[in-house]
Amino acid sequence: MGALTPWVQRLLVANVVMFFIASPNSGLFRELWFYPPIALFRPWTMVTYMFLHGSFGHLFFNMLGMYFFGPRLETRLGGKSFLWLFFLSGIGGALLQTVFANAAPMVGASGGIYGLLAAFAYFWPREKILVMFIVPMEIWLAVTLYVIYSLYAGMGNVAGGIAHFAHLGGVGVGLGYLKWWEWRRGTGKRSFQRLMRPDASPAGVVGDRIAVARWNGISVESLHELNREEVVRLLEKAQSDGASSLTESERGFLDRMSAP
Repeated sequence: MGALTPWVQRLLVANVVMFFIASPNSGLFRELWFYPPIALFRPWTMVTYMFLHGSFGHLFFNMLGMYFFGPRLETRLGGKSFLWLFFLSGIGGALLQTVFANAAPMVGASGGIYGLLAAFAYFWPREKILVMFIVPMEIWLAVTLYVIYSLYAGMGNVAGGIAHFAHLGGVGVGLGYLKWWEWRRGTGKRSFQRLMRPDASPAGVVGDRIAVARWNGISVESLHELNREEVVRLLEKAQSDGASSLTESERGFLDRMSAP
C-alpha cells in the first residue's frame, strides 16, 4: 500500500473525527442520520449519514476499505471524479435501501465503500484480495459474491440491522457512474470532441506511435508513487499489446501524466 492520496486522507480523518463528535447516543447523531420518513425535509442527510458509524467495528471496516481501494482509484480518476463516485454511490445506496427495505434510520459509509469496491473491480478485475482476511480471491469474483449475498440477505434471509440494499445501491450507482465517466471522457458521442482536444491522444496507427512516443517521455521518477505504478503498468501494456489495447480512460490518464 502506497501513500494516501489527498481526498482519501481527508475522508478518513473526517469519519474518525465524526465518530468521536457524534456518538451513537448523541442528539447530533440523530440530526445527521438518514431517516427515510423525513428525508424530503432533510435532504442533506443523504450525505451526512455517510460520516456516522454505530460502533468502532463499523467505522474500522469501512475505513479499511477506503484505505485499500481509495488511493488507487483517486489516482486513476482524479480527485473530483473520485469524490463524485464515493458520494453518488452512498446516496444511491440510501435511496435503494429506502425503496426496497424498511424505514429504519441509516448510518455508515458502506454504500460509498461498496461503490469504490465495484469501481476497483471494474478497473483491476484480476487483483487479488483476502476475503475475511483469509481466502485469496480475484476481486471481480469477490464483488460478485458480495452482490449475491446482499441480495439474499436483503430479502430477509439473514437477521441483523445491516442495510444490504444500500450495498447493492452503492455497487450499481458506482458502476453506472464509471460508465458515464468513460463516455464523458471520449467514447460514443464525445469521440469527435475528444479528437479536437489538444491534449488528446490521436487515433490510428500513426497517431498511436505519436502517443506512445509522448508517453515514453513521462518523467516517471518525479511522479507520486501511485501515479508512477500506474504509468509503468500502462506503458508495459502499450509496449506488449499495442496502444490500441488501452481503454479511453487509460489513454486519458497517460495524457494527463505527459502534459507539460
